[in-house]
Amino acid sequence: MVDRNIVNKLGLSQEAIDQQVSKMFSDEDSQFLEEVLQTKVDSRLPGAILKGTIVSLIGNDVIVEVGLKSEGVVDSSEFDSPDEITPGRVIEVLLEDTDSEGGLILLSKRKADRIRGWETIVDTKKEGDVVTGRVVRRIKGGLLIDIGVPVFLPASQVDIRKPGDISRFIGKELKCKVLKIDIEGRNIVVSRRKLIEEERKSSKERVLAEIEVGQIRKGVVKNIADFGVFVDLGGVDGLLHISDLSWGRISHPSEVVQLDQEIETVVIGVDKENERISLGLKQKTSSPWETVEENYSIGSRVKGKVVNVMNYGAFIRLEDGIEGLVHISEMSWTKRLAHPSEMLNLGDEIEVVVLSVNKEKQEISLGLKQTETNPWSVASQKYPPGTVVTAVVHSLTNFGAFVEIEKGIDGMIHISDMSWTKKYSHPSEALQKGEEVKCVVLEVDEEKRRISLGMKQMSEDPWTHAIPEKYIPGQIIKGTVTKLTNFGAFVELEPGLEGLLHISELADHKIEKTQDIVKLGEKIEVKILRVDTEARKIGLSLRRVQWAAEEQESEPVQKPNTPEVQTVLSDISVDQMAELKEKTGEPEQAGDDSEAEAKADN
Repeated sequence: MVDRNIVNKLGLSQEAIDQQVSKMFSDEDSQFLEEVLQTKVDSRLPGAILKGTIVSLIGNDVIVEVGLKSEGVVDSSEFDSPDEITPGRVIEVLLEDTDSEGGLILLSKRKADRIRGWETIVDTKKEGDVVTGRVVRRIKGGLLIDIGVPVFLPASQVDIRKPGDISRFIGKELKCKVLKIDIEGRNIVVSRRKLIEEERKSSKERVLAEIEVGQIRKGVVKNIADFGVFVDLGGVDGLLHISDLSWGRISHPSEVVQLDQEIETVVIGVDKENERISLGLKQKTSSPWETVEENYSIGSRVKGKVVNVMNYGAFIRLEDGIEGLVHISEMSWTKRLAHPSEMLNLGDEIEVVVLSVNKEKQEISLGLKQTETNPWSVASQKYPPGTVVTAVVHSLTNFGAFVEIEKGIDGMIHISDMSWTKKYSHPSEALQKGEEVKCVVLEVDEEKRRISLGMKQMSEDPWTHAIPEKYIPGQIIKGTVTKLTNFGAFVELEPGLEGLLHISELADHKIEKTQDIVKLGEKIEVKILRVDTEARKIGLSLRRVQWAAEEQESEPVQKPNTPEVQTVLSDISVDQMAELKEKTGEPEQAGDDSEAEAKADN
């Protein structure tokens, strides 16, 4: 500022003053003074970077003295560490605003650092240079890395393979190669993939020249697939197949290894021409199957864990790499299992018995039921033939009934062993499910685990004495028609006992239909023709009853004290039979009864 009053009192003109000033300052001094003034003016404009001294920390505000009319404020979050906020420390800040409402000057340390960092990167780095930075966060299309300034790492440039979830790199230090520097847009693009490819190329030839089958090689897991693992051996990848990860059963390679894990493997195959290397992890140890016969002798008891359940059985892990199969038939002595899951579940710890070992096929057969006493081994001693038992019906079939004698021991009553006299079409006519029944043990087959039982054997066979003694050929008796067929009718003589009235024995004339002569439920008199105890059949005749009645009417009146005698088949001679046939004109029915009985059986 120039004081014009002083100039007027001295009586100096403007020209004289300029001459005096020119004598005092050289051209260099004038230029320096002009630069200083310009700098002083620029430093007070928003956007300028100033040096300041930290004065104090008030709440989240860091007070900084920058040499202006008032102190400035920097938010504490712009410092990387609270330790950096120390009174007296000199820092660089960006002047953002000089006219804030609170009277303080707004400053930014972060923006100043970025500007200085950008200037440093532009001055010291060029495209193709290697830089190191920390991954800050994931953004659209890739990662943001701090190398002094934020730079962009595209997802496609993170690794030589698809890296999966790139978020796992957040917080890690990465080396990258500068692909592009956009000065105007202040944008830098980097690539980690490019750097890896160059490093791998230089080491690939060395690895392929040195690698041999049988070598132990360290590598890093770079990719995990369902079928195996790709391991970076340093310039070249090797495939570690899932079958070579472990001697035991695994569902996925991730059960054994993880991404970026360093592992030691055995080289089991090399194709240098196609640059293919096969690796093995389980080959570092000997196969447990080499000593399986010594460790698991037949008949020994071992413990294991259920690792898989199939329709036909369950696989049991005895140790890593050794599994055995418990077939469904080897799970229970007595239960009929529809599926192994009825007895075993995944993860169950069980005790089993070794049944067989096949070292070549790497198979072990195990038994679960063999850990218990076989109830069938004592069944023949406990239930010898003739033993009377009480059992409960648990199922019915067309051919018989299955009954439970005791827990785990079942028997079968065949339909033919339910009654001596009655012929059942189905077991349900005699028994019901859940019914308790007394029966006799007929036979015990330990090998097939079967016990044959009989209900009718609880009483004497009536065909041995009772029926032959009660029903004599030639005898006339009463009965009820219970069934009509095309070959005759069945007549119930007493409960449970029936005889066959053949169609040829219904009348002297030819009969087309049985129901033309007798009706279902009708009570009739019949004559016994024969009693076959071996075939258990009784032949009956209706027409011969009529013959007997006619003969009785034609005979003279008997004397009072003479007993009445009924004519039976045996009373008629052969000549009389032939004469009777001629009178009626009926052909002989030889063999009719036997034919009808055969039909009845069918």
